[in-house]
Amino acid sequence: MNEHGERGLLGPKTVPVLMPGAPLDQTYDYLVPAGLAVEPGCFVLVPFGPQTRIGVVWDTPQGDQSRAVDPKKMKAITERLDVPPLPAVSLRFAEWISGYTLSPLGLVARMTMSAQAAFEPQKPRFGVRIVAGAQEPPRMTPARRRALDIAADGLIRVKSALATEAQCSTGVVDGLVASGNLVEVAVPERRYPVPDPEHRETQFTDAQAEAVHALVSSVDGDGFSVSLLDGVTGSGKTEVYFEAVAQTLRKGRQALIMLPEIALTGQFMSRFVARFGCQPAEWHSALSPAERGRVWKAAASGEARVIVGARSALFLPYADLGLVIVDEEHDAGFKQDDRVHYQARDMSVVRGSLGKFPVVLASATPSIESHVNARTGRYRQIVLPGRFTGADLPDVKAIDLRRDPPEKGQWLSPVLVGALTETLAQRQQSLLFLNRRGYAPLTLCRACGHRVECPQCTAWLVEHRFRRRLNCHHCGFSLAMPEACPKCHEEGALVACGPGVERVAEEVRERFPEARVALLSSDLIPGLEEMRQIIGEIESGEVDIIIGTQIVAKGHNFPLLATVGIVDGDLGLSMGADPRAGERTFQLLHQVTGRAGRAMTKGRGFVQTHMPDHPVMEAIISGDRESFLDREIDMRRRGLLPPFGRLAALVISARDKDLAEKFAREVARRAPPSDRIAVLGPAEAPIAVVRGRHRWRLLVKAPREANIQDYLRQWGEALPRIAGDLRLAVDVDPYNFL
Repeated sequence: MNEHGERGLLGPKTVPVLMPGAPLDQTYDYLVPAGLAVEPGCFVLVPFGPQTRIGVVWDTPQGDQSRAVDPKKMKAITERLDVPPLPAVSLRFAEWISGYTLSPLGLVARMTMSAQAAFEPQKPRFGVRIVAGAQEPPRMTPARRRALDIAADGLIRVKSALATEAQCSTGVVDGLVASGNLVEVAVPERRYPVPDPEHRETQFTDAQAEAVHALVSSVDGDGFSVSLLDGVTGSGKTEVYFEAVAQTLRKGRQALIMLPEIALTGQFMSRFVARFGCQPAEWHSALSPAERGRVWKAAASGEARVIVGARSALFLPYADLGLVIVDEEHDAGFKQDDRVHYQARDMSVVRGSLGKFPVVLASATPSIESHVNARTGRYRQIVLPGRFTGADLPDVKAIDLRRDPPEKGQWLSPVLVGALTETLAQRQQSLLFLNRRGYAPLTLCRACGHRVECPQCTAWLVEHRFRRRLNCHHCGFSLAMPEACPKCHEEGALVACGPGVERVAEEVRERFPEARVALLSSDLIPGLEEMRQIIGEIESGEVDIIIGTQIVAKGHNFPLLATVGIVDGDLGLSMGADPRAGERTFQLLHQVTGRAGRAMTKGRGFVQTHMPDHPVMEAIISGDRESFLDREIDMRRRGLLPPFGRLAALVISARDKDLAEKFAREVARRAPPSDRIAVLGPAEAPIAVVRGRHRWRLLVKAPREANIQDYLRQWGEALPRIAGDLRLAVDVDPYNFL
């Protein structure tokens, strides 16, 4: 900033401005008009080429500053926007992520302003309120009477809300305004309540109290630390880390709780209200644009004291963030694979380091990376070994499908069917888990053998029988279920192959017609409220058998759930190219079976498998997590895989197959020589075509101490200019190997 400050003394003042959303690492100097006050982090409107764009005033110039601009040609800031500026730590955080992920700083900065409504003029909202003492309207209808009775409490309601409550049209409300019984008034801006850390005192077991003391001490330490809260399913991790939140509130600071599936956490919100007396601010994709704008401003002003959000909540412009908690820290949902590739769990640790505050990672099945960091002393490990209710962990058994196969055309082994029958007879709940949406993963013509594929991807179309459609789960392509084979045109020849959750639900309804069945799958439930309603019905015992995808593994607490059945325990183990396949399968199966028996009901789990001797299956069935971890960590160490080594993926894509292959081979040819860093590939991606684009992959493998970013930068400088339809995506620390 010195150069710009001195320039301000000698002539017109200039400041560096970054363009959020532009794929650039460059700031541009702009003149500051006389009388306009700007400081680093503030948002301004600036002319940029033929457009006027929102920019962020940066505190130091970024990118190539070698070319001096003639002051006479320099453009001036148009105006400063009336929104809170980004704090300095947000600028440093954006720079760090840009350098680590090799993403343009402009794209990273765009994530800090992901609420467009916050940057637009605020539109006043109007509602109606009853006029005290007004005479009844000349024509009193039942609908008018209902509306007046509801409005009699004197509260301000928007017209549509009053009409909904009164079960009438908004025309009825307009009529009451015209008659003078209701008056239009401005709706006050919604304020976020302040959670009360003293609202309720929680009683803890000895192990929980020890964990609470450790987390509260980390908050009181007023410095950076990382704690791994490692507790079995049902051990009370949420209540324990709530005490760290409470201590953060007592110190007057803000707290962020990140969850992988925020849209499914009605149960979590109820527990938060019980502890703190009010709802936290929510941040996720299901919010309306206006609500996102309000939350963004409330985070920036400090009004929102606790925010519960998805991974993008990490980039809100907090006024004084003092704690980040990453719940279910092992979940792959924290990894973003679009535009800026980042792992929110790891970036939360960076954010805590920059902001000098504690970070808590919580899970019943922590990631291998977090386990290693705890074993080497980088993280403090806090263990909760038992369930807070005193209930035992469920007994888990393997169903060897080679010995006890399902009946022909069915998918549930007689052993599992028997367990479901017993559980129904005892008026308890069962859960069937299959991590595959839809009815069947493949539609095959039995006349000619044709497999119905997506025209844009190298993937089969998945049948969704409830909707009578075939869908691609990679690009979203969809078509109505055909009556005849698209290739040979034989009618009635198409058959479904393999099971999805819809097919399992069909079998369950045939076997248990008297059972109340709920199907939990993201593609079948239209919105947030509908999902939370179904989960509420399960909690209250209105459902006998739950059938679901990985949604059911996201930390739900179903008190009456006694039996869990894994329909296909081998499904995740077929991902041979993914070094995390075993870890992910263990985590998922452990989380799902851990739903059983969390209250005083004795829980049991059944895993249908063709490989009962696989190390993952043996670990799930025996409950010997430590042996599995030792084996997995040793395998990673010997293979120099994360966290003992570094990986980066380069994905080249183009609509023309030959162009993609040719450029991929040219990229490989120009890789800088290195004795320590290996470049594998290029090879066609396992899913070679997505959305009509042909994909080739290279994998960079390096020792942990190697500076893989510098190597990739050097490589990028040696590449020819990427033009036309070609794309090159770089993913440091990849999680997706397809």
